[in-house]
This record gives sequence, structure tokens and C-alpha cells, in this order.
Amino acid sequence: MLHLQSSSPERWYRQVEQHLDEILIDHAHCEKKAAGTAMNLMFAYIENEELCREMDVIVREELEHFFQVRELLKRRGIDFRRLRPGTYGQRLHELVRKDEPRRAVDRLLVAGLIEARSCERFGILRERLADRELADFYDSLFESEARHHSVYVRLAKQFDREDRVDQRLDELAAAEARIIEEGCELARVHS
Repeated sequence: MLHLQSSSPERWYRQVEQHLDEILIDHAHCEKKAAGTAMNLMFAYIENEELCREMDVIVREELEHFFQVRELLKRRGIDFRRLRPGTYGQRLHELVRKDEPRRAVDRLLVAGLIEARSCERFGILRERLADRELADFYDSLFESEARHHSVYVRLAKQFDREDRVDQRLDELAAAEARIIEEGCELARVHS
């Protein structure tokens, strides 16, 4: 189950239709950042063997997705380039508490919420894109995004009581829903 408190607004899909190339480029950047997030969590909590094993799997999968998107861009004649980042990730990361173990809980939950939103949006793309190659590609990523979300939430519960983690997840999901509702003028996977 994805712990999202809102659905993507129609405005987002209009951005996809108008700026598909930019969305695809941003998607490659998102996969790269997701791999980096998992690697950073492994470095930060190296003493947690289960977390390290799970992050190893996620890093490998996210990098594989990154290279799959890069290959997709190449086949379509779209140059991979730097993009100005949207504000979604930054705004979520600003909510992370500074003291441990609450910091660990928040970092894992924020990563999980980003995966959940990616999963939700990939579901929209697989259903609505007329381009079957792209729709099938997003279908192929859907389950791994959902699984990553579940892994992050489960691992957060190793750092605090389940009821407190669930409460914090609700709080962060409410903030995430507000960020999504406010949107971003840039065409991004999480705009």
C-alpha cells in the first residue's frame, strides 16, 4: 500500500504531454538521485546490516533504471543534460528532523514517500501514454517503486516504535500532499 494522501493533479499530466522529453530527462536524474539516496543511507547507518543489504539492492536497481532511461533517451534522439531541479525533493528533505534516531526515521520515510509518488505517477504514465513503448517501460518500473517504498517504511520501524513511525509517516505524507498540490512550474517527474 502506498502511503500517499493525494493523487496527482491533472495539471501534472498536462505538463507531461507538453514537455515529455524534459520529463524523460528528469526521470534519468531521479533514478540517479534515488541510487545516491540509498548509498547515503547505507553510509550513514553502516552498523545496520539489514538496512545495508536492502540499500545494496536498491542502489543496483536504481542504477539499472538510470541506464535504462539513458538508453531510452538515446534511442529517441534526446540529449541527456543537466536540468534545474524542481523543489519537491528539497522541500521534503527540509522536514527531516536533526536528532537521531528521528533523523533516520525521517530520511527513510521521505525516501519512501518519493518512491510512492514515483510509483503513482508511473502508474498514470502506463495507463495514459499513447506511446506503447513508453507505457510498457513505465509498467516495468511500477512494481520496483512500490517495493522500494515498502522497504523504506519497514526499515524506518527499526529506529522507533511502529506507532510513532506510522504517525510520522502520516505527518510527512500530509506535507507531501501539500507540496504536490502547490506544484512546480518546471515539468518534472515530481512537479
